[in-house]
Amino acid sequence: MNYRSPKLLKLAKDAPCMICGAMDGTIVAAHSNQLRDGKGTGIKSHDFRCSFLCNLCHTMIDNGKELSREERIGVWEDAHRRTIEWLFTSGHLEVK
Repeated sequence: MNYRSPKLLKLAKDAPCMICGAMDGTIVAAHSNQLRDGKGTGIKSHDFRCSFLCNLCHTMIDNGKELSREERIGVWEDAHRRTIEWLFTSGHLEVK
């Protein structure tokens, strides 16, 4: 069973795109496409394995032909790290 957090996913609307920096109203929590993160046929990965991306960057990661599979994974992983950093530095998450 994959971890779900609607509260976490809703925070995307306040964030910039973690790839291009856009704040264009299309930012969503883009889930990892990796099996190691809980992805399966018809199953999204864990919500904590998401990156906040605009529509254009999300499409590039999921369906884009300009990057190889390995490049898409690397770009997504970098965006995921920036998402986690943003969640803490923006005050949306705190460790108590």
